[in-house]
Amino acid sequence: MISQYINEFETLGFYFALACIFFLIGMAIQDVLKKGDVPKFGRYIVWLVLFLGCSGFIAKGVIQVFWQGAGVG
Repeated sequence: MISQYINEFETLGFYFALACIFFLIGMAIQDVLKKGDVPKFGRYIVWLVLFLGCSGFIAKGVIQVFWQGAGVG
């Protein structure tokens, strides 16, 4: 029974691991910004870049799922 769902387990584990990595990166950036006494404008730019990177990765995954579902890729 588990062998039937091993692909789904691997996919969920992969996405959970990526979410953990993004969280840890965010915590590390927050720590560096606090210790470096960065002005507010610089903090906003850093968080904007981090958000755009994460959203781009998520968009890539969503596009890939739709393309594979349509038989394109």
